[in-house]
Amino acid sequence: MKKQFNRMRQLANQTVEKRLELVKQVSHSTHKRLTACLQGQQGVDVDKKSKKLPLTTLAQCMVDGAAVLGDESLLGKMLKLCGETQDRLAQELIEFELTIERDVIEPLYDLAEVEVPNIQKQRKHLAKLVLDMDSARTRYYQSTKSSGLSSNLQSTGAKADHLREEMEEAANRMEICRDQLSADMYSFVAKEIDYASYFQTMIEAQAEYHRKSLELLQNILPQIKAHQETWVEKPCYGKPLEEHLALSGRDIAFPIEACVTMLLECGMQEEGLFRIAPSASKLKKLKASLDCGVLDVQEYSADPHAIAGALKSYLRELPEPLMTFELYNDWIQASNIQDQDKRLQALLNACEKLPPANNNNFKYLIKFLSKLTEHQDLNKMTPGNIAIVLGPNLLWTHNEGSNITEMMTTVSLQIVGIIEPIIQHADWFFPGDIEFNVTGNYGSPVHTNHNANYSSMPSPDMEQIDRRQNDQSRRPLSVATDNMMLEFYKKDGIRKIQRYSI
Repeated sequence: MKKQFNRMRQLANQTVEKRLELVKQVSHSTHKRLTACLQGQQGVDVDKKSKKLPLTTLAQCMVDGAAVLGDESLLGKMLKLCGETQDRLAQELIEFELTIERDVIEPLYDLAEVEVPNIQKQRKHLAKLVLDMDSARTRYYQSTKSSGLSSNLQSTGAKADHLREEMEEAANRMEICRDQLSADMYSFVAKEIDYASYFQTMIEAQAEYHRKSLELLQNILPQIKAHQETWVEKPCYGKPLEEHLALSGRDIAFPIEACVTMLLECGMQEEGLFRIAPSASKLKKLKASLDCGVLDVQEYSADPHAIAGALKSYLRELPEPLMTFELYNDWIQASNIQDQDKRLQALLNACEKLPPANNNNFKYLIKFLSKLTEHQDLNKMTPGNIAIVLGPNLLWTHNEGSNITEMMTTVSLQIVGIIEPIIQHADWFFPGDIEFNVTGNYGSPVHTNHNANYSSMPSPDMEQIDRRQNDQSRRPLSVATDNMMLEFYKKDGIRKIQRYSI
């Protein structure tokens, strides 16, 4: 029974010993990898750790950059806020790493390099004591056998007694060491829950660190956004119309008003306006200046083609056309109506469905284009020619590309049939005068009703329902969109588009 118990105890010890070695390996590798994750130098005071931290270096670089640029620069403001934020994040990181060092890394080191090795050393010491006991027992047994053959019984007996004492003492030391080893090994097994808690502590520390960091970032974001939103110099090209108007506090998009008012001063008699391509470098410069809200009127007054090109580019780069994706089918269906008066009424209905921001800017642009046609004898830009070069920049489909080949389609001809009559009859579609210089930054004339060819036009004060019910005598005759002109576009439209290519 005793032998069986000893055997079971031996097997249990062997199992624990194997587990000890595995735990030592795992703890050692985890300690090594976790230490490598620390950004700060391990084992130094907080000040030294902070100075060596990459986040601290980044924060200082940002703050220094902010000082160079100054608070009058948006970039300077952003660098200052972000630099201060990075510094606070660095402090949170230091606190987190100190917690990890104290509560995880150091205990793992003790486990891998102290506790487990101590148990293993004690196991080796026990093995030595076992050998010592076996050696003492062997000497004692040999002495006992020799005493039976010896004639000097007294001397032999004394020696045997001494060897017996050595054997008993060795056995006692072995038992004490074995008991201590067993106690340590059982304690190790029992403390596994404590060792496992190191990793729970690590996750809790990470969660707290990330929670504090997230809270810090969430608190600073509104300030950053507020600076962005209140900054005057905002890009407008490629931005949604309503977003640009809301951010700038305008009713008419800045590029539209700036280009129109400049063209009213210097480009109304320029031949091929909107058709002749400007210098690419000049256009790029003008677009960039419009994008940042800094515009030298005198510089561009000598190059109306660049101004017209910048206006076309703004319209073309809108994420959604000025005449909207939603109303695309309405516009196309209106252009397909054969009866000229019904067609005009359908186009008017579509105009009235435009969102307020789009309607205001479309009206502003059409009034200007209508005024441009007053000088068609000089600039050669008739309503039809204007519609050809500008129409594809005012209306396109969701899936239509921006390349010219896709613009040269039957749909583009339909768009020409939409834009041309609206320009031709601008004062019927949009009654009343309009002040082009909305912000007062430019000198430009007020547009007046120039559609003298039509004796009876709807009054600007007339109710919408009355305008819808106007009979034929109160509608302008259709010149650009009658059946004959539509047939002309179908037969000769491609040639015209090629001539007035965008």
